[in-house]
Amino acid sequence: MRVTFLGTGSAMPVSGRGQTGLLLESETNAILVDCGSGVLERLAETTVGYEGISSVLLTHHHLDHVSDLMPLIKARWLVGEDDLEIVGPEGTEALVEGLLDVHDYMQGKLDLQIREVGPHEFGIAGFDVMGYEVRHSMPTLAYRFTHERGENDFVFSGDTEAFDGLVEFADGASVLVHDCSFPDDIEVSNHPTPSALGEVLSGSDIESVYLTHLYPHADRVTDELVESVESHFDGDVAVAEDGMVLEF
Repeated sequence: MRVTFLGTGSAMPVSGRGQTGLLLESETNAILVDCGSGVLERLAETTVGYEGISSVLLTHHHLDHVSDLMPLIKARWLVGEDDLEIVGPEGTEALVEGLLDVHDYMQGKLDLQIREVGPHEFGIAGFDVMGYEVRHSMPTLAYRFTHERGENDFVFSGDTEAFDGLVEFADGASVLVHDCSFPDDIEVSNHPTPSALGEVLSGSDIESVYLTHLYPHADRVTDELVESVESHFDGDVAVAEDGMVLEF
C-alpha cells in the first residue's frame, strides 16, 4: 500500500500545506480521500493524476475537505474522462447536488455515482474499508483500509477529538494518520491536542502515527507536537508533510 499526503493543512492556510487530501494506492487501484483546496494541484503532480482518480471518499463535508471537489469534476471532464464515484457519510448526495445547483453548467458532464456510507464495512475502488463514527462538529467518519493481502492496515481519522474508541478501531494498524490541529496550550474541542492524542494512544498496538490537519498554531511547533505524543506512545511519531509518501 502507498499513501501520498496531498494536503496536511487545515481551514486556516499555511504556506506549504494544502487542505486535507490523501492519495491511497494498492498494486492495482487508487482512491482519493478528501479533496480540500490545493489537493487537485498536488494530485496533478503525481503519476496517478486526476485522470487516474475515478473514486473519491469523503470523511465529512467541511469546506477544507471538499472545496476541490467541483474543480476535480471539471478537470476530469476536460481531459475526456466520463465518470466519477463520490462516496461519503450521510448528506453526501445533498452536498454534490447543491454544488451542481450552483455550478449548473457542469450538470450532466460526468456520470456521477454517489453513495452514502456509515460505520460499517464497504468496498470502494477495489479497497475493503471499515467506517467508524468519530467526534467532530458534524457527522464524520474515520476509515480503516485493509491491504489486499490482508495485512498492513491503514487508518485515517478524519477530523476528530482523540478518544479511546477510535484508537481501539485503529489498533493493530501499521499506520494511523490522525488529526493534530492544535498544540497543548490551545483549548479546543472537535480536534485533539498532542497530549490528548498521546494519552489515548498509550499502550496501543499501532506501529506509526502521522500527525496532520495542522492549523498555524501547530505548524509553528511541529517538534513539540511529536515530543508530546511520544511522551505517552511507544510507536513511531512524525508530522505529515505535503508530498510525503509512505509505502508499507
